[in-house]
Amino acid sequence: MSRVLVGIQRRKVPMSGRDPDEEHRAATPLELFFDLTFVVAVAFAAQGLHHSLLEGDIGEGVFDYAIVFFAIWIAWLNFTWFASAYDVDDVQYRITTMVQIAGALILAAGIPRGMADDDFAIGVTGFIVMRLAMVTQWLRVAYSDPPRRKMAVRFAIGITVAQAFWITRLIAGTNLWWLFVGGGIVELLVPVWAESVARSPWNFHHIVERYGLFNIIMLGESVLAATIAFQVALDAGSGDVALLTLAISGVLVVFSMWWLYFDHPKHRFIDRTRTAFAWGYGHLFIFGAAAAVGVGIEAAIDYKTDHSSLTQVQTGLVVAIPVAIYVLGVWWLHGLRHMRGYLNIAFPVAAGIVVAAGLTPAALHLTALTLVALVVLVVAEMPNLERDAASHGA
Repeated sequence: MSRVLVGIQRRKVPMSGRDPDEEHRAATPLELFFDLTFVVAVAFAAQGLHHSLLEGDIGEGVFDYAIVFFAIWIAWLNFTWFASAYDVDDVQYRITTMVQIAGALILAAGIPRGMADDDFAIGVTGFIVMRLAMVTQWLRVAYSDPPRRKMAVRFAIGITVAQAFWITRLIAGTNLWWLFVGGGIVELLVPVWAESVARSPWNFHHIVERYGLFNIIMLGESVLAATIAFQVALDAGSGDVALLTLAISGVLVVFSMWWLYFDHPKHRFIDRTRTAFAWGYGHLFIFGAAAAVGVGIEAAIDYKTDHSSLTQVQTGLVVAIPVAIYVLGVWWLHGLRHMRGYLNIAFPVAAGIVVAAGLTPAALHLTALTLVALVVLVVAEMPNLERDAASHGA
């Protein structure tokens, strides 16, 4: 036992902060392991939304999905930015991160019950475990990084206060909406308040990579839905043409969403704290929509196979609205300040066409065609975008 304790002490590294300009910074195996637990959580959230849509409970399903996804996203976001700044990869850091992973698993385990029976006790408990573990990380920063001590203490205090809302919700035993809203607002304001006194040393390239990887995880829900569409179509004997075209359209939508997100000049669009918050928080809509698109594709399959309580228009909008939100999110965060001419107009126009397509019987098909056309425009304009990026030193 003494040798184990000595070994742990030798692996203890002061959390003085990583170099924000460190080159070739990439996601670590522990970060990827952390993300793996969120694959499960997002899958459960999507399943809950899908089940609600099957029963025709659109409003309740979307509301519960929004609450659950916000909890998933805020926990992932806080760890990601912290790890970018203070990942020292010693024993203490690994153990604390694994406690957060355990909290994420508890959160995921509570999602089905929460979305089915409005009993979020298990999910909230897992969230609290994750967040209190993050408090210990920030207290360690406060001890090891004197220049940013005030910032770290603010993070620890703010996160603790936010947990008071969630703990109150557990004690109350009811889904008081103001507790959810209050806790959510505090969670969002904590980083703004803390980093107003000092900026944590996060790495631009690392953050961009981490967000890209998480977006791929979200798109994975749509890949699964498209796969199910192919399976259902092929199981129909010689193959149902209508279902096959749905499956193909779903694949084209997912491919186009990936292309639109990743095929843009690598501007330093989060080089200042203010733009970093807008960019980091704005991804809530991109990520939430990306996961919901998969649910929309499944809803289209359910309607085509007479397993849905939704009408044709409702089904079309369930597909179209998250796609439109995704397109507008990508345009706002990646293109609004850096695109020019017709391309800067094409994104919102495409989002409008997608919503209009949702009112038609061929919602998914027209959505796919619209996104493919948008990708073609982006590819045609890319040389000009890259030239502009080079002239600005991106």
